[in-house]
Amino acid sequence: MSQILRQGVTIAGVATAVVPEQGSIGIVRVSGPEAIAIARTLFHAPGKQAWETHRILYGYLRHPQTKQLVDEALLLIMKAPRSYTREDIIEFHCHGGMIVVQQVLQLCLEQGAVLAQPGEFTLRAFLHGRLDLTQAESIADLVGARSPEAAQRALAGSMGKLAQPIRKLRSRCLDILAQIEARIDFDEDLPPLDEAAVIASIEEMVAELTDILATADRGKLLRKGLKVAIVGRPNVGKSSLLNAWSRSDRAIVTDLPGTTRDVVESQLVVRGVPVQVLDTAGIRDTADRVEKIGVERSCIAAKTADLVLLTIDAEAGWTPEDEVVYSQVSDQPLILVINKIDLVETIDKLFYPKTITRAVATAATQNQGIADLEQAISSAVNAGNIKAANLDFAINQRQSDALTKSQTYLQQVKATIAERLPLDFWTIDLRGAFHALSEVTGEEVTESMLDHIFSRFCIGK
Repeated sequence: MSQILRQGVTIAGVATAVVPEQGSIGIVRVSGPEAIAIARTLFHAPGKQAWETHRILYGYLRHPQTKQLVDEALLLIMKAPRSYTREDIIEFHCHGGMIVVQQVLQLCLEQGAVLAQPGEFTLRAFLHGRLDLTQAESIADLVGARSPEAAQRALAGSMGKLAQPIRKLRSRCLDILAQIEARIDFDEDLPPLDEAAVIASIEEMVAELTDILATADRGKLLRKGLKVAIVGRPNVGKSSLLNAWSRSDRAIVTDLPGTTRDVVESQLVVRGVPVQVLDTAGIRDTADRVEKIGVERSCIAAKTADLVLLTIDAEAGWTPEDEVVYSQVSDQPLILVINKIDLVETIDKLFYPKTITRAVATAATQNQGIADLEQAISSAVNAGNIKAANLDFAINQRQSDALTKSQTYLQQVKATIAERLPLDFWTIDLRGAFHALSEVTGEEVTESMLDHIFSRFCIGK
């Protein structure tokens, strides 16, 4: 059943992560017309505690028939419309873990609630006008944020920072459309249309859309992160580099070549961008079956990476083996890492191909050069145009597609004016631009699109 068709049904779901032996608090959320009745059936609040909205009650959860104690808990009451969904909401704050939370959820379902689908609480907030679609999507981004910058961008979106300029653009588009349609219907009663002013306004809107669209790549980067592969021949210090960079002993470090037999992964944040770092096995010809598998996986990791850190040994210099590795990754965005500089007096005369335009010197075992490496990565990202305009938010792919469509319609209006076509033709593309902007904030959106968007949310949100 579509989530939209379930309006009026009381839903329940676990609103916190359920982790065995680790979750200290578990929250079961119930929203809908029967929420408070379910709470009164299951929850006993001793003393004279008032069941008022936006109050927290202390008490006990009991099975309504057997009266068996289920948990000592807190009850939060939020009556409509002052709640997340603008419906009556109650939350049971119980002890965490798997068993208690699942028992409480099951009791709610036995009292008539139905299990919430992914994103259904937020969908109800959208359908009841508490959030627009950009805010709803930002909440999902906030929950899944992998860096402080990603969280800040998502929080700004949830506060309406993206919706504000989109609504202003819709309003301006509607104003122009009204002016033109008025001339079509009442041409003799109105002064001539200021064609130059219309063109100027459309050009301003196109420029604003260009600025907003410039945040798309940054948004993608903040949501998905950057995959970086450390590659090179054996024993050049790849694992030491990972350990120094991640400030942990994620990878085994020895003087023996071929120690790393598989891809070792670490999650970092570089200048606000989530980075998945892959320490790969040394790439070389080998008869060892296990090491050979590791080499094959290294090549795959390098080919699928957004950025390759080709690591060489400063003491050994650029070797034929390095040339072989380089030939396999030369078509990838690449930074040369000249490691073990603590073992040489200078690297000024060190040779490497002129096609490599970015190089960083490091001494991983001495924790030297890590800041320079991060700066080089940041520069490489920006050089690849993965940067945003000076805005608080970052749009996602759906929003980018709709805004691109709106911009295209506006540019077609300019072409229509230049071709001296009748006013009726102007309105066709203006309406298209207006409808595309409406898709972003959710004023015009299909049921299937809503189901697709909210299906990516977690169940309790």
